[in-house]
Amino acid sequence: MQPLIDNARAFGQRPADFAAHAEGQSPQVLFITCSDSRVVPALITGARPGELFELRTAGNIVPPYASVHPTSEAATIEYAVEVLGVGDVVVCGHSHCGAVGALVRGDDLDAVPAVRDWLVGATPRPKGAPDDPSVAEGVQSHVLAQVLRLRSYPCVERRLAEGRLNLHAWYYEVHTGAVHAHHPDTDTFTAL
Repeated sequence: MQPLIDNARAFGQRPADFAAHAEGQSPQVLFITCSDSRVVPALITGARPGELFELRTAGNIVPPYASVHPTSEAATIEYAVEVLGVGDVVVCGHSHCGAVGALVRGDDLDAVPAVRDWLVGATPRPKGAPDDPSVAEGVQSHVLAQVLRLRSYPCVERRLAEGRLNLHAWYYEVHTGAVHAHHPDTDTFTAL
């Protein structure tokens, strides 16, 4: 923990570098990804402060839209699309994902009921080889399912129809640093 504290102290010694951030934010991209500590959106994209609006959830899950009892995820998506006016949304899954791996393998998650119940929202169960430690196929199919669910959000559906929003499905390899993007015309993930 001490190196993190030391960096935070040094970071706060450059107020002039951050003064403009007090004027507000205008990110162009909503980046939805996993909470996994190995996935760092700004590191992957090279984004500077204010360029990405991030939503991090266990397993990069986009829960079903519900207007009666909205989730914090739905509020974040709606805010990014309606208030901030992002033009692009990236849903980025990653290799070696514990959440998707548990779904692909059908792991017993009774010892972690909150995790189990959260992952139920990821259905349908991703396809993939249960013995693949990277769970590449499972993660890629899972990302596409989350993009499909994202399309059902009223604000996203409206902005897509207006041509003011683009959705992207990415797969990040934690063991190589490579990023692969889904191409709907070929239904394949290829390196950026």
